Amino acid sequence: QVQLVESGGGLVQAGGSLRLSCAASGRTLSTYAMGWFRQAPGKEREFVAAITRSGSRTYHADSVRGRFTISRDNVVNTVYLQMNSLKPEDTAVYYCAGRLEIFDKYYYGARDYPNWGQGTQVTVSS
Repeated sequence: QVQLVESGGGLVQAGGSLRLSCAASGRTLSTYAMGWFRQAPGKEREFVAAITRSGSRTYHADSVRGRFTISRDNVVNTVYLQMNSLKPEDTAVYYCAGRLEIFDKYYYGARDYPNWGQGTQVTVSS
């Protein structure tokens, strides 16, 4: 079982940037498809971005495409979410999620991921 720990959240002004990190331990991250999700107060958990095991393919939600970028470094067992041009509506708790995967696929459903981190708060002020 892989353990996932997010970091990098915080308070930022609209238009600013943050980079979230998701560090994995317990298993080699290169065997996991990974994703980022977020949940704002009173709302359901929402898909943000996904990446295949190798990092060769990514997929981003329409709401963040062109502003956020998911990436990974399997050497250091870490997945990243670079967030630029942040908006107040990006305010949420951000979670990384992992799925042990044989194929080089990505997933955008929360139910597809059995492994989750504890989340990191991102607050964007207007």
